[in-house]
Amino acid sequence: MFLKTHKTASSTVLNIMFRFAERYNLTVALPADQLFHLGYPKTFVAHFVEGFETIGQNYNIMCNHLRFNPLEVKRVMAANTFYFSILRNPIPLLESSYIYYKNYVPAFRSSKNVNAFLASPTKYYHPADYRENIYARNIMWFDFGYDNNAEDDTNYTQAVLEEIEQNFHLILIADYFDESMILLKHALCWDLDDVIYFKLNSRSQDTVQTLTPESEEQIKAWCSLDWKLYLHFNQSFWRRIEETIGLEVLEKEVDHLRSRQKELMETCLSEQEAVRKDDIRNKALLPFQSGAANILGYNLKQDLDNRTLRTCQKMVIPELQYTSYLYAVQHPHKKRKDVGLPLLWTNLQERSVQLPVSN
Repeated sequence: MFLKTHKTASSTVLNIMFRFAERYNLTVALPADQLFHLGYPKTFVAHFVEGFETIGQNYNIMCNHLRFNPLEVKRVMAANTFYFSILRNPIPLLESSYIYYKNYVPAFRSSKNVNAFLASPTKYYHPADYRENIYARNIMWFDFGYDNNAEDDTNYTQAVLEEIEQNFHLILIADYFDESMILLKHALCWDLDDVIYFKLNSRSQDTVQTLTPESEEQIKAWCSLDWKLYLHFNQSFWRRIEETIGLEVLEKEVDHLRSRQKELMETCLSEQEAVRKDDIRNKALLPFQSGAANILGYNLKQDLDNRTLRTCQKMVIPELQYTSYLYAVQHPHKKRKDVGLPLLWTNLQERSVQLPVSN
């Protein structure tokens, strides 16, 4: 069970989980009907999962966006489930949220830019709008199921951190994504190819706003719950690495991961990098666009054999399209989730996602 947090490289992790599910023919707990998230931002309940009433506890993987609610998740996932999530430094996280949710969040919409917002957040952030404003303050705290406007009281925050430690076996850190993938690989006894990825749902650099040093300090105070959460689990992340893998092995495996990734990029991609939305040739591979962010995607090489093409497509398919496709595979009698874009695959049976053999 992967708790998919917001603006934390979690779409890339979701793609890894979906490919793993397909490779081993596993069942994913997907959102019901036309939804692409598991009821978010409502607190999760089991009936948000498609087929829960009939499938019961026979799901292998759960990873779409939800607001964590352990008792209800446990109704869906078996008792021996491995729980993990990912956090990101709240400073770049808030800037990313600001650009991505600019048109959606009242507190962001009414401010000129991210630094103006942070100069006096309470001027723009009104508790009455809290449902729409969740992305403007302690969003990770909220995703874990807690009150993102709670008082930053030492006893309270300590109790929450302990509860998260009890509920989750592993917390990854987006700022060290490759190291996180190696730690995940070890924790789950997976192969290197299971955690190979192309970065998904990232945006072009020209939409990044530079934070002033004052703004950076202000984020630590304004999002102090997220800041404590991040500091605590960043520490335990490195402790876990030292206790289980060791820094030397970690470095070796990260190098291995990066060279395998480079090799696959050379196999799959016509440009060796992500491209802007207007440059994506196949509109079926266009990622969802939001706010002022230009969300990047990929162009695949033209002359790939069928099997390689299918694998490369799985590496680059955006989250909404992949969710829709898996839903059609798992629930063929239900109306397909509409992404509003051309379909990448109409034949649902070819499920091979074996990566091409390493040179």
